[in-house]
Amino acid sequence: MALLSEKVRQEVEHILEGLKGGVKLVVFTQEFECPTCEDNRMLMEELAACSSKIQIEVLDFVRDKEKAELYKLDKIPATVVEGKEDYGIRFYGVPGGYEFASLLHAITMVSSGSSTLSPKTKEQLKRLSKPVHIQVFVTHTCPYCPEVVQLAHEMALESPLITSDMVNAAEFPHLNHKYDIFVVPKTIINETIQFAGAVPESEFLKHVLKAEKR
Repeated sequence: MALLSEKVRQEVEHILEGLKGGVKLVVFTQEFECPTCEDNRMLMEELAACSSKIQIEVLDFVRDKEKAELYKLDKIPATVVEGKEDYGIRFYGVPGGYEFASLLHAITMVSSGSSTLSPKTKEQLKRLSKPVHIQVFVTHTCPYCPEVVQLAHEMALESPLITSDMVNAAEFPHLNHKYDIFVVPKTIINETIQFAGAVPESEFLKHVLKAEKR
């Protein structure tokens, strides 16, 4: 049974008509011990079928361990959204509900190779000298989460030193305990900076720059 309804599929096809460059979805799954891996793989396959400019590669987290390590993935289901290069955009867990919009945003963004960040933010990100890892914890029913996820992904596109993850909190309870995830969205940067809720681009940038200096 398809995950996308006919109406949603048609809407997605319309959105993806504007893709400029090719996009590759690298999906890591596992045959056993991953309850949501099948749903994630099916969603990505249905999405890829909506546009000739989207390719999909399905890999096994165990058998393709070297590739998983190359992408620095540590859990599944995981999806890497690549354009002409790997921009560090990751989805951990199924990006359903409100987060489906974040997935479409990532695809259209890497296809164009550009973000909507302000020139000032882009300039500041170019000055980064150390790796920055951003994790945004979300749920499918959170209407404020996509704004934060998309902002984090845009920063990853603009800086080769940034990797940004959407993490579906419902699928990784051990991380909820580790980071005290009681509300979403909650953002963790380099394990040192934490903040909850949606924040403006300028404030998000301040957190990134502060985390890099620690």
